[in-house]
Amino acid sequence: MEEVWKELYRAAKAVQNGRRISGYIEAGEVAAAVLSESGRIYTGVCIDTCSTLGICAERNAIFNMITNGEHRIKKVIAVMPDGKTGAPCGACREIMVQLMPEDYKNVEIMLDYEAGKVVTLEELTPEWWI
Repeated sequence: MEEVWKELYRAAKAVQNGRRISGYIEAGEVAAAVLSESGRIYTGVCIDTCSTLGICAERNAIFNMITNGEHRIKKVIAVMPDGKTGAPCGACREIMVQLMPEDYKNVEIMLDYEAGKVVTLEELTPEWWI
């Protein structure tokens, strides 16, 4: 496995810290790390609310990247509460496609960290509407 995936996994785990913020909000059950085109790593955690105002860890990491002046993604990893990794949801995929409509297909997603299974966003989103 590439060392960069290990760095991304460690970065996500470092911010995960699942916790209750209030009686209505929980944060950090899932954490994500995004590798930008410049080589910087951006992180984010999921924020779950009692209504639909929450946000996924992947989008939070992507918005952190955008806040810091970048918008091109190379790699994405999401770490679940049990330490395993998984695929981004449809909303997160949609953001990535809209950020990079000409070449979103090349974004690499870590599906299974333990097995080292990586897929491209194209494989997860064939025939995307854009």
